[in-house]
Amino acid sequence: MSDAYDPSAEGAQMEFDGRMSYGDYLDLDHILSAQKTWTDTHDEMLFIIQHQTSELWMKLAIHEIAAARRTLAAGETRPAFKMLARVARIFEQLNNAWDVLRTMTPSDYTAFRDALGQSSGFQSYQYRQIEFMLGNRNKAMLRPHEHRPEIVRMLQDELAQPSLYDVALRLLDATIPLPDAVLNRDLSRPWAPDPAVADAWTQVYRNPRQHWELYELAEKLVDFEDYFRRWRFNHVTTVERVIGFKRGTGGTGGVSYLKRMLEVELFPELWHLRTDL
Repeated sequence: MSDAYDPSAEGAQMEFDGRMSYGDYLDLDHILSAQKTWTDTHDEMLFIIQHQTSELWMKLAIHEIAAARRTLAAGETRPAFKMLARVARIFEQLNNAWDVLRTMTPSDYTAFRDALGQSSGFQSYQYRQIEFMLGNRNKAMLRPHEHRPEIVRMLQDELAQPSLYDVALRLLDATIPLPDAVLNRDLSRPWAPDPAVADAWTQVYRNPRQHWELYELAEKLVDFEDYFRRWRFNHVTTVERVIGFKRGTGGTGGVSYLKRMLEVELFPELWHLRTDL
């Protein structure tokens, strides 16, 4: 029998005293020690890891959306398209995470639910930041973070700058002029559908060859919102499957609140124009 394979024979580094290792680079000791359970129940670890990894994916989504917004504002559409495509794939990963969480039964969750206290995904400031970045802006949603002034400041700073959709509309305006009321609106308020914007996007879709970059931008936004909507829908069905119509730990109506969120459209004109084409 031949000797066991030795990777060092092919040059693999095997000694890491004073050298950067895989665990060092990723700071795995901190990451893998962050799963503090509050009960001795089996499924609490699943619950914690699912939400922690979702927050990591949301951190990357924020990184990509911010970069796409800066790049679009500079008129560099091609790099921004890659970033927006990546964000859509990030939300595909977030969608897949619900499949794992749905293996937890109502009995499994009930066994540790009391340990959550008033904590809830409703309080995720990264999720709130993503919504603000996309244009779904509601100042009332600052209140769950008032105990963290630095987070409130970060979210307020976000409300003061154009959303991703606002930046896209400024690019649209460069080709098909939009009203001042659209371009100079109160950025802190949520986007409301506008007939002039709907007409401009419709012109793009009726002549995609003439407006190809705007056409591709629109489809990248729709693709992203498609995955975002699926994430919200999977959230609703997972919660309904696990807790039914009980009130959420954070005080919301649970499923009823989440179903209202399904009605929110981030880029409404891009969805409605399909009926009129």
